[in-house]
Amino acid sequence: MTSPQYLCQRCTNCCRWPGLVRVGEKEITEIAGFLKCSEYEFIQQYTTLRPNREGLALLDHSDGSCIFLKGNDCSIQKVKPQQCRDFPNGWNFPGWREVCEAIELPVNET
Repeated sequence: MTSPQYLCQRCTNCCRWPGLVRVGEKEITEIAGFLKCSEYEFIQQYTTLRPNREGLALLDHSDGSCIFLKGNDCSIQKVKPQQCRDFPNGWNFPGWREVCEAIELPVNET
Protein backbone atom coordinates (compact mmCIF):
# COMPACT_ATOMS: atom_id res chain seq x y z
CA MET A 1 0.00 0.00 0.00
CA THR A 2 1.24 3.46 -0.90
CA SER A 3 1.74 6.00 1.87
CA PRO A 4 -0.45 9.07 1.53
CA GLN A 5 1.16 12.17 0.08
CA TYR A 6 0.34 15.68 1.22
CA LEU A 7 0.25 19.07 -0.48
CA CYS A 8 1.70 21.81 1.73
CA GLN A 9 -0.59 24.81 2.25
CA ARG A 10 2.28 26.95 3.61
CA CYS A 11 0.49 27.43 6.93
CA THR A 12 3.96 27.68 8.59
CA ASN A 13 2.83 25.67 11.60
CA CYS A 14 5.80 23.31 11.11
CA CYS A 15 8.06 26.39 11.29
CA ARG A 16 6.70 27.13 14.73
CA TRP A 17 7.36 23.64 16.09
CA PRO A 18 10.50 23.49 18.26
CA GLY A 19 13.30 21.28 17.00
CA LEU A 20 16.47 21.20 14.97
CA VAL A 21 16.58 22.26 11.34
CA ARG A 22 19.86 20.83 10.09
CA VAL A 23 21.85 22.74 7.47
CA GLY A 24 24.68 21.32 5.39
CA GLU A 25 27.46 22.94 3.40
CA LYS A 26 25.43 23.38 0.20
CA GLU A 27 22.51 24.91 2.11
CA ILE A 28 24.84 27.26 3.99
CA THR A 29 26.27 28.46 0.68
CA GLU A 30 22.82 28.94 -0.88
CA ILE A 31 21.26 30.70 2.09
CA ALA A 32 24.29 32.96 2.65
CA GLY A 33 24.19 33.95 -1.03
CA PHE A 34 20.47 34.64 -0.82
CA LEU A 35 21.01 36.80 2.28
CA LYS A 36 23.98 38.53 0.60
CA CYS A 37 26.39 37.72 3.39
CA SER A 38 29.48 35.55 3.69
CA GLU A 39 29.15 31.93 4.78
CA TYR A 40 31.10 32.83 7.92
CA GLU A 41 28.65 35.65 8.76
CA PHE A 42 25.68 33.36 8.11
CA ILE A 43 27.08 30.64 10.38
CA GLN A 44 27.85 33.11 13.15
CA GLN A 45 24.52 34.91 13.00
CA TYR A 46 21.96 32.20 12.14
CA THR A 47 23.24 28.79 13.24
CA THR A 48 24.21 26.82 16.29
CA LEU A 49 26.19 23.65 16.80
CA ARG A 50 23.88 20.65 17.00
CA PRO A 51 23.84 18.86 20.40
CA ASN A 52 25.68 15.85 18.95
CA ARG A 53 28.35 18.24 17.59
CA GLU A 54 27.93 16.66 14.14
CA GLY A 55 26.86 19.73 12.25
CA LEU A 56 24.94 22.96 12.37
CA ALA A 57 21.27 23.81 12.82
CA LEU A 58 19.32 27.01 12.30
CA LEU A 59 18.69 29.10 15.37
CA ASP A 60 15.21 29.29 16.89
CA HIS A 61 13.40 32.23 18.42
CA SER A 62 12.72 31.92 22.17
CA ASP A 63 9.27 30.44 21.40
CA GLY A 64 10.85 27.63 19.33
CA SER A 65 9.91 29.05 15.93
CA CYS A 66 12.44 29.26 13.11
CA ILE A 67 14.71 32.31 12.97
CA PHE A 68 13.60 32.84 9.35
CA LEU A 69 9.86 32.81 10.04
CA LYS A 70 8.55 36.34 9.52
CA GLY A 71 4.84 36.53 10.33
CA ASN A 72 3.33 33.78 8.20
CA ASP A 73 6.14 33.61 5.66
CA CYS A 74 9.51 31.95 5.33
CA SER A 75 11.95 34.74 4.56
CA ILE A 76 14.26 32.25 2.79
CA GLN A 77 11.51 30.27 0.97
CA LYS A 78 13.47 30.08 -2.32
CA VAL A 79 16.49 28.50 -0.62
CA LYS A 80 15.02 26.87 2.50
CA PRO A 81 16.82 23.76 3.77
CA GLN A 82 16.01 20.34 2.34
CA GLN A 83 14.60 19.29 5.71
CA CYS A 84 11.98 22.03 5.39
CA ARG A 85 11.19 21.16 1.76
CA ASP A 86 10.69 17.51 2.70
CA PHE A 87 8.00 18.16 5.32
CA PRO A 88 5.54 16.42 5.73
CA ASN A 89 6.13 13.78 3.04
CA GLY A 90 9.82 13.10 3.67
CA TRP A 91 9.62 13.37 7.45
CA ASN A 92 7.25 14.56 10.14
CA PHE A 93 6.94 14.62 13.92
CA PRO A 94 4.50 13.10 16.41
CA GLY A 95 1.28 15.12 16.40
CA TRP A 96 1.99 16.87 13.09
CA ARG A 97 -1.51 16.21 11.69
CA GLU A 98 -3.02 18.18 14.56
CA VAL A 99 -1.10 21.33 13.55
CA CYS A 100 -0.37 20.94 9.84
CA GLU A 101 -2.89 22.15 7.26
CA ALA A 102 -1.43 20.06 4.41
CA ILE A 103 -4.06 18.46 2.19
CA GLU A 104 -3.94 14.71 1.66
CA LEU A 105 -3.70 14.00 -2.06
CA PRO A 106 -5.84 11.28 -3.60
CA VAL A 107 -3.95 8.04 -4.17
CA ASN A 108 -3.87 7.13 -7.82
CA GLU A 109 -3.79 3.32 -7.85
CA THR A 110 -3.62 1.70 -11.26
